[in-house]
Amino acid sequence: MMQPATASTPLRTAAAGATRRLLFFDNLRVVLMAMVIVHHAGQAYGPTGGEWPFMEPTRAAILGPFFAVNRSFGMSLFFMIAGYFTVIACDRKGPVPFLKDRLLRLGVPLLVWVALMGLVQGLIEQRLVWPVEIGHLWFVQHLLIYSAVYAGWRAWRRARPGRVPVQPHAGSPPPWWAIAAFAFGLALASAIIRTWFPIDHWIYLFGFVRVAFADVPRDLGLFIAGVLACRHGWVLSFPSRAGRAWLALGLLLAAGWYGYELAAPGGLPMSEAAAGAIYAIWESYLCVGMCIGLTVLFRDVCAGQSSLGKKMAQAQYATYVFHVPIVLLFQWLALGLTAAPFAKFVLVSLISIPAAFFAGYWIRKPLGM
Repeated sequence: MMQPATASTPLRTAAAGATRRLLFFDNLRVVLMAMVIVHHAGQAYGPTGGEWPFMEPTRAAILGPFFAVNRSFGMSLFFMIAGYFTVIACDRKGPVPFLKDRLLRLGVPLLVWVALMGLVQGLIEQRLVWPVEIGHLWFVQHLLIYSAVYAGWRAWRRARPGRVPVQPHAGSPPPWWAIAAFAFGLALASAIIRTWFPIDHWIYLFGFVRVAFADVPRDLGLFIAGVLACRHGWVLSFPSRAGRAWLALGLLLAAGWYGYELAAPGGLPMSEAAAGAIYAIWESYLCVGMCIGLTVLFRDVCAGQSSLGKKMAQAQYATYVFHVPIVLLFQWLALGLTAAPFAKFVLVSLISIPAAFFAGYWIRKPLGM
């Protein structure tokens, strides 16, 4: 089992010359992918703020806080991990080869999905539809944009006269007050932007890039945090005790939201601005706590990998791209069942997770994913 590093331990990443993969990140991504599947499985059965092809007439109220908690950190943690490995891949390959690889790995599946969705929408509406609904692949779009910006920045840094390339190095992690200030900054930026762009308000920039500006500060902030964590060796040097404390904060805030939503579903009497500010603060500290806490937890106790875990990790990206049709299939099959919406949610989730990973594992091979 990989042991937590200290501040004096050399940074053991590919960018620093190490060959051993950080398997705990693979394990964490598998769990996050399962959460994404469960989140989409619940869209048909809970009080979601968005639209979904299948919607049960009655909803399970308990899924309301589940959606709120899950969306507050799940994709942001994906972005943080992506930022970490962006540094490793870009430094190993160089900015231009790295960007070419990103265009193939992210851009080609994105274009295939756009073509498929455009065909489906065209057949349904009997006309050319634009913009094409790309749904959950907004994450792939944003990651491609962030990767391109990082590669451009690294190329500019390397091209500056007299500049020595900065390599990742082991260093002391930021103190708790710096992390708390970072979380507050995310909350402030989110609250300001949400005065113009509320949560779940999606638009298409240039008719193609799907974006919900309400979540951009959090997701972009965690991507940058992942970049810095790799460059300074924070992940392997972060103290286990501090990581558990941040995880406890995230779990406490999550539990508090469940209690609040179920005990006071109508909300508390306060202005919309005050409610938005409080929500942004709650969301940001929950996000930072869970992102740090889960990373340290998996580093400490989930550093090994079984044969099944390895296959699921290999399938994770293809599973993300193609899991929605599988979830929709089982939701459609469940339409005729006489059961409570929460029971259907549990059933569809339990079936969709292994089915999506199984399909992802076999789809990835011919597609080179």
